[in-house]
Amino acid sequence: MLDPKKIEEMVQGLSGALPPGLTGFQQDIEKNVRAALSATFAKLDLVTREEFDVQTQVLLRTREKLEALEQRVAELEK
Repeated sequence: MLDPKKIEEMVQGLSGALPPGLTGFQQDIEKNVRAALSATFAKLDLVTREEFDVQTQVLLRTREKLEALEQRVAELEK
Protein backbone atom coordinates (compact mmCIF):
# COMPACT_ATOMS: atom_id res chain seq x y z
CA MET A 1 0.00 0.00 0.00
CA LEU A 2 0.99 3.61 -0.46
CA ASP A 3 2.85 5.31 2.36
CA PRO A 4 0.44 7.35 4.54
CA LYS A 5 2.96 10.21 4.44
CA LYS A 6 2.53 10.43 0.67
CA ILE A 7 -1.25 10.61 1.04
CA GLU A 8 -0.83 13.33 3.65
CA GLU A 9 1.48 15.26 1.30
CA MET A 10 -1.17 15.08 -1.45
CA VAL A 11 -3.90 16.21 0.94
CA GLN A 12 -1.78 19.15 2.12
CA GLY A 13 -1.01 20.11 -1.47
CA LEU A 14 -4.66 20.08 -2.41
CA SER A 15 -5.56 21.92 0.76
CA GLY A 16 -3.03 24.63 0.02
CA ALA A 17 -4.50 25.10 -3.46
CA LEU A 18 -7.99 25.88 -2.12
CA PRO A 19 -9.40 29.29 -2.94
CA PRO A 20 -9.56 31.69 0.03
CA GLY A 21 -13.36 31.40 0.26
CA LEU A 22 -13.17 27.69 1.02
CA THR A 23 -10.65 27.83 3.86
CA GLY A 24 -13.52 27.55 6.37
CA PHE A 25 -14.27 24.11 4.96
CA GLN A 26 -10.61 23.11 4.87
CA GLN A 27 -10.73 20.43 7.60
CA ASP A 28 -13.84 18.81 6.12
CA ILE A 29 -12.34 18.85 2.62
CA GLU A 30 -9.04 17.41 3.89
CA LYS A 31 -10.86 14.60 5.70
CA ASN A 32 -12.92 13.71 2.61
CA VAL A 33 -9.95 13.89 0.23
CA ARG A 34 -7.82 11.78 2.59
CA ALA A 35 -10.56 9.13 2.81
CA ALA A 36 -11.12 9.14 -0.96
CA LEU A 37 -7.39 8.82 -1.72
CA SER A 38 -6.91 6.04 0.83
CA ALA A 39 -9.86 4.07 -0.54
CA THR A 40 -8.76 4.54 -4.14
CA PHE A 41 -5.19 3.48 -3.50
CA ALA A 42 -6.36 0.50 -1.44
CA LYS A 43 -8.44 -0.70 -4.39
CA LEU A 44 -5.45 -0.42 -6.74
CA ASP A 45 -3.55 -3.06 -4.75
CA LEU A 46 -0.28 -1.14 -5.02
CA VAL A 47 3.04 -2.21 -3.55
CA THR A 48 5.88 -0.07 -2.32
CA ARG A 49 9.05 0.32 -4.34
CA GLU A 50 10.91 -1.62 -1.65
CA GLU A 51 8.51 -4.58 -1.94
CA PHE A 52 8.81 -4.47 -5.72
CA ASP A 53 12.62 -4.46 -5.56
CA VAL A 54 12.64 -7.39 -3.11
CA GLN A 55 10.37 -9.43 -5.37
CA THR A 56 12.49 -8.55 -8.40
CA GLN A 57 15.56 -9.95 -6.62
CA VAL A 58 13.65 -13.09 -5.59
CA LEU A 59 12.56 -13.60 -9.20
CA LEU A 60 16.12 -13.11 -10.44
CA ARG A 61 17.49 -15.72 -8.01
CA THR A 62 14.68 -18.11 -8.94
CA ARG A 63 15.47 -17.74 -12.64
CA GLU A 64 19.15 -18.38 -11.97
CA LYS A 65 18.33 -21.55 -10.02
CA LEU A 66 15.93 -22.69 -12.76
CA GLU A 67 18.57 -22.20 -15.44
CA ALA A 68 21.11 -24.15 -13.36
CA LEU A 69 18.63 -26.98 -12.85
CA GLU A 70 17.73 -27.04 -16.55
CA GLN A 71 21.42 -27.28 -17.41
CA ARG A 72 21.93 -30.07 -14.88
CA VAL A 73 18.95 -32.04 -16.24
CA ALA A 74 20.30 -31.61 -19.79
CA GLU A 75 23.66 -32.97 -18.66
CA LEU A 76 22.05 -35.93 -16.91
CA GLU A 77 19.98 -36.74 -19.99
CA LYS A 78 23.13 -37.06 -22.12
